Amino acid sequence: MTDIKDPENTLFLDLDWGRVTIGLRPDLAPNHVARIKELARDGFYDGIVFHRVIDGFMAQTGDPTGTGTGGSGKKLAAEFSSEPHLRGVCSMARAMDPNSADSQFFICFDDATFLDGQYTVWGKVIDGMEHVDRIKRGEPVPDPDKIVSMKVAADA
Repeated sequence: MTDIKDPENTLFLDLDWGRVTIGLRPDLAPNHVARIKELARDGFYDGIVFHRVIDGFMAQTGDPTGTGTGGSGKKLAAEFSSEPHLRGVCSMARAMDPNSADSQFFICFDDATFLDGQYTVWGKVIDGMEHVDRIKRGEPVPDPDKIVSMKVAADA
């Protein structure tokens, strides 16, 4: 277990087989981090499936409909940065409109630097990436894995 230095800017994402600890980056994306924490505190992510999981690329979740078309109903303005999309990076999914991120996000399995500057990076897995690696692949995923719970560490 990683020593948590800032519990208010750390998430615990629990899967059936283990805990993923995500360090938040309010320095890169303060509005996205605030919204992710708000949704986590509301229990929004609990039970939501990983609906799009591409081997060697990323695992996407955060859609309450499980189809890739849903969200929380609150669009966020882009907070793009020069932070690279490397293994373990957490970034917001969006539609063609750069300001269309909502609740969906993805975790990179491998380096995906072709996304740099086009998607909002808001965090990085600091412990438990081996649990992310076990998420079932598919587009869509048959019998998808789900987030058991996602909580701000300060509240856990």
